[in-house]
Amino acid sequence: MKEPDPATRRRRQLAVALEYSGEGAPRVTAKGAGETATAILKAAAEHGVPIRSDQELVEVLAQLPLDSEIPEELYRIVAEVIAFAYWIRGKVPAGFSGRR
Repeated sequence: MKEPDPATRRRRQLAVALEYSGEGAPRVTAKGAGETATAILKAAAEHGVPIRSDQELVEVLAQLPLDSEIPEELYRIVAEVIAFAYWIRGKVPAGFSGRR
């Protein structure tokens, strides 16, 4: 994947929405810059969807086509984002006890 230009990163707001059904890999379900990014963030907040800010990750995810699965090289970091979303809601994934 192309590395984001640091100067570009400072100039624009980006947002990417991910969905994970528990099957396959997470998918990019919405993405946008500027006003579109603002609308995505507003919709997420209105629907109680956890929002996590990670500028470097969003720059990479924004390069993916809509409705595409994330590539394997992003599994670990996106798993951390999904774990954050569960934690912030006080939930755990189905079949996960949290014990070792």
